[in-house]
Amino acid sequence: MRLDKYLKVSRIIKRRTIAKEACGSGRVSINDKVAKAGTVVSENDIIEIKFANQILKAKIINIVEHVTKESAKEMYEMISGREDKE
Repeated sequence: MRLDKYLKVSRIIKRRTIAKEACGSGRVSINDKVAKAGTVVSENDIIEIKFANQILKAKIINIVEHVTKESAKEMYEMISGREDKE
């Protein structure tokens, strides 16, 4: 699955356009390498997102195309920071 779609489906970032913008500006990395929106993610990858005042770090647990809001948190494990509350 593409990184931008994963961020949206998992609800780490609520909107895919915002996920694309974050990737395009170099604020998202996978396994310590800057990642583009189209980068394919895999289980056990570590995603790091730099927001204005914090850094979010999460480990991908599983990848699912469609998920309910309640079960979206089961797609990743937070290492540090917190997800978008928008």
